[in-house]
Amino acid sequence: MAEKPKLYYFNGRGRMESIRWLLAAAGVEFDEEFIETREQYEKLLKEGRLLFGQLPLVEMDGKKIVQTRAILSYIASKYNLYGKDLDDRLLINMYVDGTIDFMSLCISYPFIPDAGRENQKTLIKQKAQERYFPVYEKVLKDHGRDYLVGNKLSFADVQLLEAILMAEEFHSDILSCFTHLQAFKARTMKIPTINKFLQPGSPKKPRPDAKYVATVKTVLKM
Repeated sequence: MAEKPKLYYFNGRGRMESIRWLLAAAGVEFDEEFIETREQYEKLLKEGRLLFGQLPLVEMDGKKIVQTRAILSYIASKYNLYGKDLDDRLLINMYVDGTIDFMSLCISYPFIPDAGRENQKTLIKQKAQERYFPVYEKVLKDHGRDYLVGNKLSFADVQLLEAILMAEEFHSDILSCFTHLQAFKARTMKIPTINKFLQPGSPKKPRPDAKYVATVKTVLKM
């Protein structure tokens, strides 16, 4: 029996959360080693496991995989969540890059000084409603299918659902003008593997708190 993938990251969302989401959607169980001290991080560096000196790191299939998009692409390809051909993959990559760009605004939020957080929340809503969500709304409306690409669950759908739920943590009414995204959210959350990941006790991480932020800053000497 193949070993479970092992994830190395902080005990929080950050860049690893999308990787957790994708593995969970594929029905793949995984183990995690949480980086809580500078010493753990330096050990990974000395052992040469961090190619560019950065987390996240995923060990699977005998490989030490770094760089978030490379990890996600490998998982999506391995578990048939990357479309049927090159054209599908092109669309998936474009949609995923959009959600990654948007979620970066949310991921950075806990590290912003208190004085700038209201402005960041406003920016998150503006970018969601004016730049990113209209794109996915139009795609779903125009082709009339359940999923973004090829009417089959893909990496892009998993990432979009994560982005929607993250945005709703800042603004609960963020989908009020997007009826197709509302329907997409409802049906995608019912997919058994995703529904399981959304339940209490799963590896899904909560919103970052002060302890998480302090740990990241200490480990990375920020």
